[in-house]
Amino acid sequence: METLISNFLTKLDVFSGRDRRKIQAALNKATELHGCQKRLSGEPYIIHPVNVASILIDMKMDAPTVMAALLHDTVEDTGYTLCELEKDFGEETARLVNGVTKISGVKLSKKNEQEAESIRKMLIAMTRDIRVIIIKLADKLHNISTVHFLPPERARRFARECLDIYAPLAERLGISWMKSELEDMAFKELNPAAYDHIKKTVHEDVEKYRETLDRVQEEIKNESRKAGYKIQISARTKHIYSIYRKTKRRHISLQEISDILGIRIICRTNQECYILMGLVHSLYTPIEGKFKDYIAMPKANKYQSLHTTVMVPNGLILEIQIRTEAMHNRAEHGIAAHWAYKKNIKIEDESDINLSVINKMKEWQNSMYNSREFLDEIQRDLLKDTIYVFTPVGQILELPKGSTPIDFAYHVHTQLGNTCIGAKVDGKISPLNRPLENSQMVEIQTSPHAHPNVNWLKFVKTSTARSKIRQWLNKNDENYIIESSIIAKKKVPTLIPGEEKKEKRREPSEPAPIVREFFDKARLGLSVNKEKNFLIKLATCCHPSPGDSIVGYISHSRGIIVHRTNCKNLQHIEDIRDRLIEVEWEISSPRKIYTFSILSREVNNLFSEIENILKPFSGHLLKGNLHENEKNLLEGEFMIEVNRAKDLYKIKKGLLSIPNVLQIRMIES
Repeated sequence: METLISNFLTKLDVFSGRDRRKIQAALNKATELHGCQKRLSGEPYIIHPVNVASILIDMKMDAPTVMAALLHDTVEDTGYTLCELEKDFGEETARLVNGVTKISGVKLSKKNEQEAESIRKMLIAMTRDIRVIIIKLADKLHNISTVHFLPPERARRFARECLDIYAPLAERLGISWMKSELEDMAFKELNPAAYDHIKKTVHEDVEKYRETLDRVQEEIKNESRKAGYKIQISARTKHIYSIYRKTKRRHISLQEISDILGIRIICRTNQECYILMGLVHSLYTPIEGKFKDYIAMPKANKYQSLHTTVMVPNGLILEIQIRTEAMHNRAEHGIAAHWAYKKNIKIEDESDINLSVINKMKEWQNSMYNSREFLDEIQRDLLKDTIYVFTPVGQILELPKGSTPIDFAYHVHTQLGNTCIGAKVDGKISPLNRPLENSQMVEIQTSPHAHPNVNWLKFVKTSTARSKIRQWLNKNDENYIIESSIIAKKKVPTLIPGEEKKEKRREPSEPAPIVREFFDKARLGLSVNKEKNFLIKLATCCHPSPGDSIVGYISHSRGIIVHRTNCKNLQHIEDIRDRLIEVEWEISSPRKIYTFSILSREVNNLFSEIENILKPFSGHLLKGNLHENEKNLLEGEFMIEVNRAKDLYKIKKGLLSIPNVLQIRMIES
């Protein structure tokens, strides 16, 4: 404890005397407030905020950020109020602490809803001051390093949150070292056996090829010196989780990955980068199709570098990265690199840190999404892989992987999307639902008489496109009510679920029972400006999920309630025939849905294990249930969705490899 504080105080030498005194005052206040509080490790609680603040000093963050890190848990975990904090340490530090503090006063029905609302609050605060998320990332980084002190299920949940949300955020902000550490430590918790195996393999490769790596570095350095260029050169390895992802993404073994090792070259100018690339290719054989120019086409997080893969002596495949010092600084520290050189940065005044992740947050901060939907959109739009495509005039646009021409059109302009009738991709007519690929040129064809189609909602990828299509349909098409990923049609089913046999046969001349008055403005609460305010809820008795056959009914006070069509409770609802409404899932996809039966010994986290098996195949666990049989074994069913039927064999094999699973059998597809 004393050593930690002493080392921390030594780091404060980089600050002015005035800032040092402020930071020390924040440290004293945090120490006083946390008092005798302990972490689960048994250590004094104050070691956590001190470690977080220390990480931020290493990142060269400013004094208010370091002060906020020291105080970030005081409002939530002690009697200290935000008003007192602002009085003691100023409005700026108080604002940062408020952005990082969890939502504790909001009463939400479920723990995961509260967690989602906390993340939403933090991300929205990030749009006003990016330092909020940098503090939170440092907080998560220290906590994941001590996650083994948590109960197993809680530790896995925390590790999954780091892997799914915070590591991708660090990547989008360009803080690559933090992204790598979050991923590796979370992966170690979630899959310790795979982590240890990959770590051992990487260590063995480094030892095996150490002499080759040293010789290649010396050759490149000597040739660069002869050509008159001064460079820095170092060997590197892929981090452990990125290796694991590559094996799963390409369905290959660890031994089949050829570029685990690499070399990084740092030079002075952009021009030197290209010259040195040519020099490397003159020394070693380049691998076809493995050259990437991120200088000409930077990543969304402003990352720039040249990448090439070459074969060197002994048949070793190496990835070579070439970049300038400035590019390297941005690659390692991303948006945080600004605080090393600039003071009092405001997001709205800095065009060069106007990253797409921040722009999207600004766009969404006034959205009508609930917290869970907001988080789902963040993960779908911002934290996944991206592609780069061109407009007809050569402008580069970044879109999530899997985006379609419709997504492209709405990204350019709302009106372009609303009037889209077709698309040309690389000069050829392309279906509007076909996913775009990297480096394609997209031209949208329009007509003044065209308008959005409800079926577009089934294949668009981006939240922007989905939101604009919903908006147009809700305003201009009275045949649909769209909310909460459900499309309700104004056509009432003719049969009541469960009563097909009782239904009297109609004469051809007898009209179908479509009760149009149930869409009356007064009954359904339409506002004067014709904006729809229907509330659509999923029934809690049968818990419908995507892929289920569903039907809705209009309640007197709760809007439209969606049930499974085979829900027994529907038959007991008064006036059910007159209150039915046809509904369908907004998002359908060509993904295959399968149901399995399972038999297992008792285990706490079986569904988490199933999710882990499915993730490499882009699969998803839709629902599941378990019960204990007379032999004290767990048995039940679960439903999954996958992209390709041919992956089922590998998935089933993976499921059977889960400890304690005794039997897996597919019962429905």
